[in-house]
Amino acid sequence: MERRLQGKTAVVTGGANGIGRACCERLAVEGADIVIADIAAADETVMDVKRTGGKAVAQRCDLSSLEDVARLRERVDASFGGCDVLVHNAGIYPNTPFEEITFDEWRKVMTVNIDSMFHLTKAFLPNMKSKGWGRIIAMSSTVFHSGIPGYCHYSASKAGLIGFMRSLASEVGQFGITANAIAPGLVRTGTTEARLETQWFDQTVEQQAIKRTGEPADLVGPLAFIASNDAAFVTGQTLLVDGGWRFV
Repeated sequence: MERRLQGKTAVVTGGANGIGRACCERLAVEGADIVIADIAAADETVMDVKRTGGKAVAQRCDLSSLEDVARLRERVDASFGGCDVLVHNAGIYPNTPFEEITFDEWRKVMTVNIDSMFHLTKAFLPNMKSKGWGRIIAMSSTVFHSGIPGYCHYSASKAGLIGFMRSLASEVGQFGITANAIAPGLVRTGTTEARLETQWFDQTVEQQAIKRTGEPADLVGPLAFIASNDAAFVTGQTLLVDGGWRFV
């Protein structure tokens, strides 16, 4: 495989498990050094990256804490000299009917899912500008247009990421930086399997053009493309990676 990210450093939030772990592994195969930012232990992801011949460090980071985000930036700078590719993958998605959502729960979802994108971008954008190159990538979701009940706060946060990236792209393009979003459909991970009934997966497959459940591996090719120079003229976009959900 062509190592399109050789000499670059990628920061992946929520990189300890699931989609984030797959992202770390693929970006490492592409040649990037990896910094995993997660509240969960990421030792296994670090080992996976090292087995590819890549470099990786893990930093415990609560994205709702400005102090943790500042420590993350310091670790990235000290270990690798700054962030070139920022992948904001971490997110929470409680299933709560709107009338039962408390403001505290609403704010928690917004803090983790979208406020953190603001803080992370503030932390890493200056280094990207100084280098004249950068990739800022947000994991959104197809729920931003699907209207699934029980996820008003989650849907709002994921739609907000798309708006943020589109506007950010218009400001940073002059510095050689792109800003894009990836919107997965339902992806089978340990978390989704534990939280969702089998019928969710079956029903979603029936609504897709491609008749199988999405896997983390389905997302990493599009991610690697957006992060590379192959996508140097692609910015402000949202790429749906959902098997053609509800297109049939």
